[in-house]
Amino acid sequence: MIALLAAMTLAASAQEKKTVELPAWVNNVKFSGYGMVQYQAHDKEGAEENSFQLRLLRLALEGRIQQDWYWKMQLQMNGNVSSLNSSPRIVDAFAEWQKYEYFKVKAGQFKRPFTFENPMHPITQGFMSYSQPVSKLSGFSDRTGEHSCNGRDIGLQIQGDFLKDNTGRNLLHYQVGVFNGEGINTKDKDNKKDIIGGMWVMPIKGMRIGAFGWTGTRYMTTTQTVEGLSVVKTESVRKNRYALSAEYALNDWTVRSEYIHSQGFAANKDKGDKADGWYALAIAPIIKNKMHAKARYDCYRDQKTWASSKTYYEVGADYLLSKNLQVNFEYARVNERATHSNYNLVDLELDFRF
Repeated sequence: MIALLAAMTLAASAQEKKTVELPAWVNNVKFSGYGMVQYQAHDKEGAEENSFQLRLLRLALEGRIQQDWYWKMQLQMNGNVSSLNSSPRIVDAFAEWQKYEYFKVKAGQFKRPFTFENPMHPITQGFMSYSQPVSKLSGFSDRTGEHSCNGRDIGLQIQGDFLKDNTGRNLLHYQVGVFNGEGINTKDKDNKKDIIGGMWVMPIKGMRIGAFGWTGTRYMTTTQTVEGLSVVKTESVRKNRYALSAEYALNDWTVRSEYIHSQGFAANKDKGDKADGWYALAIAPIIKNKMHAKARYDCYRDQKTWASSKTYYEVGADYLLSKNLQVNFEYARVNERATHSNYNLVDLELDFRF
């Protein structure tokens, strides 16, 4: 009787269908990522180099919680894993309330709202690296000595688009945020915040003309030569920056140019408190949505003098093997006035998305 009862119980249990209900937002989660494999070589006298490297590998999760909330988390890996600058690390972790097109609120760690190029995807940005002025003055390899932050910081931002024309296209965009000023994965060290914002107009389809401003501080260790001696101090150093930007991107054509000016000491105060830079680029379709020719003029002046300038004259091409796979080739002639060097640089990349 006991055996029969046990058998009947097991049979009944097997026939029961058990379901586990997951929260609705889980169904909206998207997993994606991309990788950029790079070979680069240059013949700078006394410092020749050629190497394969992993430029970037990123894994991302994103989705929605309820209809009005968008969120994203992104992890980056590249180079070795021995330091903060190149170890696996979180680059994005934010949520944004998107109920109104003209007023969105974002909180967490994300791109600084400074310049057109900084927020762009590294692959669609189009070249072997972000331009020098964007890299040096937006938080990639910043002249302040800030650890590599890929143009990001932790803070709160509002943004939106408004003033539609008769076709329903918005003519104005604004964005402004308050940030720690220390870069990614780092608390504020001097209790002073950075204010960064921008606005652009879009007079015709594909065109935008904008201006950006940035004021704030960074708590950092600086060095300065005084009477032949190297003086090291840890202090809160002010930085003020602005950028002027223009872009036309339509029908697989892209033309973009930006100028960035910075006032605020570098980690080495002997370099002075001013720097600037600009770039101009064009990407033109050879075969629409398949193959492109490209050129870029990229100049950065670390002390806002021609004697401190470094300029890249670049030409190249890309070819899309598929929607998510492409190869890129670039040649650059580099002029470094500070070291009186002129040399050649070749870059070859394989980029993929999933």
